[in-house]
Amino acid sequence: MTYAAYFESRRDEQLNELSDWLKIPSISALSEHKKDVLTAAQWLADTLKKAGLEHIEIHPTEGHPVVYADYLHAPGKPTVLVYGHYDVQPVDPLNLWTTPPFEPNIRDGKLYARGATDDKGQVFMHIKALEAILKEEGTLPVNIKLCIEGEEEIGSVHLPPFLEAHKDLLVADAVLVSDTALLERGRPAICTGLRGLCSMEVEVTTASTDLHSGTYGGAVPNALHALVSLLSSLHDDKGRIAVDGFYEGVPELSQVMREEFAKQGIDEEKIREGLGLSALYGEEGYTFVERVGARPTLELNGVYGGFQGEGTKTVIPKQAHAKITCRLVGDQNPQHILDAIEAHLQSHIQPGAKVHVRQVEKAFAFNSDPSNAFLQLAADAYGKVYGTRALFTKDGGSIPIMESFSRILKAPVVLMGFGLNDENLHAPDEHFNLENFDKGLLTIVEFLKSAGTAELAAE
Repeated sequence: MTYAAYFESRRDEQLNELSDWLKIPSISALSEHKKDVLTAAQWLADTLKKAGLEHIEIHPTEGHPVVYADYLHAPGKPTVLVYGHYDVQPVDPLNLWTTPPFEPNIRDGKLYARGATDDKGQVFMHIKALEAILKEEGTLPVNIKLCIEGEEEIGSVHLPPFLEAHKDLLVADAVLVSDTALLERGRPAICTGLRGLCSMEVEVTTASTDLHSGTYGGAVPNALHALVSLLSSLHDDKGRIAVDGFYEGVPELSQVMREEFAKQGIDEEKIREGLGLSALYGEEGYTFVERVGARPTLELNGVYGGFQGEGTKTVIPKQAHAKITCRLVGDQNPQHILDAIEAHLQSHIQPGAKVHVRQVEKAFAFNSDPSNAFLQLAADAYGKVYGTRALFTKDGGSIPIMESFSRILKAPVVLMGFGLNDENLHAPDEHFNLENFDKGLLTIVEFLKSAGTAELAAE
C-alpha cells in the first residue's frame, strides 16, 4: 500500500483522534487549566505508546511537564529530534468564535478549534507519520526522539533548564519542528530565521493623586501627556528606532539576501488591501518582507491611563502605562536592548514626571544555514509532495526556544511547518487547512525516509 492510500484510508479515524486532543483546554497561561494541561500531556503520552514509540515519559518541571519518547533502532543512521508543544493560547474573546473553541468542527475543508494549527495539529502529524512507517515497514529509517512541551505559549520558561539537564538524552543530529507556515497555499517554505524578543512594562507617575483640571490644569505635569511625549521619542519620522545602541548587532542586508526576499513574490498592494489600510508603514528603505524578516522593531502593545468610563471627567491623571515589545534580529542582545530603552526613557521623561520600568521577556534571535543537508532534504521532500520545492525564508515571529535548541544541542533546526498565515492562530476561529494535513503527513514521511538513505553521518 502506498502511503497516500494508507493515510486516505485512515483519514476520518485520525481526524477524530486529533479532535479528542483538541477538546482538552490545555491553556498554559491560565492557572485554572493546570489539570487540563496535564491531561493533554497524558493524552499525548498514551497516543505515542499506541503509535509504537518507546521510553515514553512525562517529565515534570517547575511549570508544565515535558513529554519524551523515542525509537532508536537505526544504527549508523541520523537521530532526528521532533519538537513541538501541546499547550494552547487563551480563547478570548469567546463571542467571536463561530463554534466553541474546544468543540472541534470541520467546515469548508478546515478543522476549527483552539490548537488546530498551533500546535497540536502539526505535532499530531508527526505522530501519525511515525506510526504509518512503523506499521508499513516495521521500523523507522532514522532514530527518532520526541520532546513535546507544555509551556511554549508562555515563553518556554522551564525548557532551557530541561535541555541543559537532559543534553545526553536529547542529543541529535537535527531538530525537526512543525510550528511555522507555508508562504501561501501550495507554496511551501522553510524558515531559516526567527526574530528574538524582549518586552517591558512602563509606568509614568506625577502627583500623589489625580487632580482637578480646572484647579491645576496647565500648571502641573499630566502623566498621560508625559507618557505620550516619551513614547513618541522612541522613533524618528522615517520609522527608525531612535534609541542609542538599539541597532548594535543588526546585520546589514546584502544584495544576495534582498534577492532571496524578492523571490517570495510578496504583493504589498494585496497585503495593504487585505488589511484595509490606506498605506503600509515601516522603516524607510526596506520592503514589507525585509522589514518583517530581517529588521528589528519596537512596538507599543498597550497604552492606558486616566478616565476610561462613559462621558467626560475633567481630571489630570497621576499615572499612565504602556506595554512595549521588540522583535530582534542578528546578534542583538535582548538585555542590552531593554537597558538601552530604559536609559532612553529615563533621559527623555518630562520635568515633574517619573518613569518606572519593569523588564519582562528576553529571547535571542535564531538563524540557521539553508545549505545544511537536513534543510536541503526537507526542501526536496516538500517538492516531491507539493510539486514545488520549498523556499528558504525568514519569519518575523519568535519561537524563543529555537535558539536554545540550536545552542544547547548544537544541532541544525529544520522548521518544517504546514500552517498558513491566515489560520487565525492566537485568535478566534483558529483553524487548520486539511489539505496541508494530508500533504504534511506525506512530506514528513518523505523527509524521514530520505534522511535515512542520504549520506549523512550520524554523530
